[in-house]
Amino acid sequence: MHDIILAKKVAKIAKKAGDAIMDIYNNSDNFQVQHKPDESPLTIADQAANEIICLHLEKLEIKHPIISEENKSIGFKTRKNYTQYWLVDPLDGTKEFINRNGEFTVNIALIDNQRPVLGVVYAPVLDEMYFAVKDKGAFLAKENNTKQLRVSTFTKNDKNLSVVCSRSHLNEATQVFVNELDNPELITQGSSLKFLILAKGEAHLYPRLAPTMEWDTGAAQIVLEEAGGKVLHAETMEPLLYNKENLLNPHFIASGNLKY
Repeated sequence: MHDIILAKKVAKIAKKAGDAIMDIYNNSDNFQVQHKPDESPLTIADQAANEIICLHLEKLEIKHPIISEENKSIGFKTRKNYTQYWLVDPLDGTKEFINRNGEFTVNIALIDNQRPVLGVVYAPVLDEMYFAVKDKGAFLAKENNTKQLRVSTFTKNDKNLSVVCSRSHLNEATQVFVNELDNPELITQGSSLKFLILAKGEAHLYPRLAPTMEWDTGAAQIVLEEAGGKVLHAETMEPLLYNKENLLNPHFIASGNLKY
């Protein structure tokens, strides 16, 4: 049973990780940036948050394996047998963290048969906690207030649509997509916050026509879906699936309630 009580327990874990990230963010002049084999940056904040999340997920009453950006070396031969598991990105937006623009998040999803069914996304600088459970809705908790999230309804022919783009990855394919719209407004944003702008009804589309990994999207996908939106494969227009042999996502289009 994937319920709101479990989501709130996971939210507390995300908050602990976020607090650890903020300690480093606020008290370190040098983030001691390393680079992973793919040349993406890794900081002590990524590692500290990962340790906290894995430790506390393992203490929950229900036991599931964990696939995390920072310990992703589990082979497909092993993980292909996972029906349920935690999918974790302890610090999404490491570049934003290094650049000190505040646009980074902690992401924890529960995947069940290749689909996210519970998701928590915490934005430490904003102190915003987003959480969702399949068929139970999506919510934003901030300053002791919790509100349910709903996306905007629109058609692709509407004028002045708000399109969320990556601060780090605005490429030619994305520009072509944007050019097909009628006088769109571009919103640049880092990390999984792009999905959450849609979930709040503050933007309409997020075309991601560039590489992402499964842990970048799992938690935010269920938040957006439960708010009434979609995250669809850019070619097949089917929802993104998880625990594939290759953990690289296909290009996708995230949207609010798009009417055809």
